Amino acid sequence: MRFSYICSMKYLLYIIIGIIFIPSLNAQDNPQSVLNDTVVDTKYREDQFYFSVTYNLLGRKPRGMSQTGFSSGFHLGFIRDMPLNKRRNIALGLGLGLSTNSYNQNIQITEINGTASYQIIDGDVTFSKNKFTTYLLEVPLELRWRTSTTKAYDFWRIYAGVKLGYVVYNSSKYRGLPNDIQVSNIDDFNRFQYGLTLSAGYSNVSVHLYYALNPIFNSDTKLEDTGETLEINAVKIGLIFYIL
Repeated sequence: MRFSYICSMKYLLYIIIGIIFIPSLNAQDNPQSVLNDTVVDTKYREDQFYFSVTYNLLGRKPRGMSQTGFSSGFHLGFIRDMPLNKRRNIALGLGLGLSTNSYNQNIQITEINGTASYQIIDGDVTFSKNKFTTYLLEVPLELRWRTSTTKAYDFWRIYAGVKLGYVVYNSSKYRGLPNDIQVSNIDDFNRFQYGLTLSAGYSNVSVHLYYALNPIFNSDTKLEDTGETLEINAVKIGLIFYIL
C-alpha cells in the first residue's frame, strides 16, 4: 500500500516537472498578431522564477499559546505560465518550489521512546529559543491576471490560487532551563499542507499572502496539560519577487 502510494506521488511529480520545464516544440517561432490595435506576441509567457520572504503567524491558537520573537519563511521556485486568452494577460501558472518556515512560540515539544508530547512553557521558565521548523516541497497553482504587453516590462499583476506542500523534514529546538531539547522528524506533523494564496503588486515586487486550510499538526495532537487539540494553522504575510 505504502509502495503504491510512493509510486503514485513519484509519477505525479514527474508530470508536474514535465509541464513546467519541457519547452514547446515551436519555441523558436515568434509570430505576432494584432488585437484591438495592440501587438500580441502569440508565444508570450510570464514564465518566472520567484523568491518570497514572509512573516509567519499561527492561527487558531489554543488558550495560553503565544508567539515569541520573529517567525520567518523563505520560499523559492519556478512557475510555468499557460495563457488562456488571445491577449495572453490571463493565464494559469503551475510551479514547483522549496520552502522553509520557522515558528517561534511557547509550546515545548519533547519526545520519549519515539512519542512526542506538547505542553505550554510555564511563564516562570527562562528560555532563549523555542521554535519548530518545517521544510516543504511545494506546488503552486495560480489564476493570473496582469496588464502586461510585449513591450511593457513594468505592469500590475494579481495572482490568486492554491499551494500544495509536502513536509519533507521538520524539527523542534528549545534552548533554556533546565536543559536544551532538540527533536526532529516528528510524526505528528501533517505531511501534506495546503492553503490559499494571493499575490498583488507592480513590476517585480508583490505583496504575498498565504492562508493554510489544514492544521500544521494532525488531529490526534493534544496539549499534555489541558488535553486541548492542537489545531494551529499557518498564516504567512510578506513580499514575493518575480524574475523572468
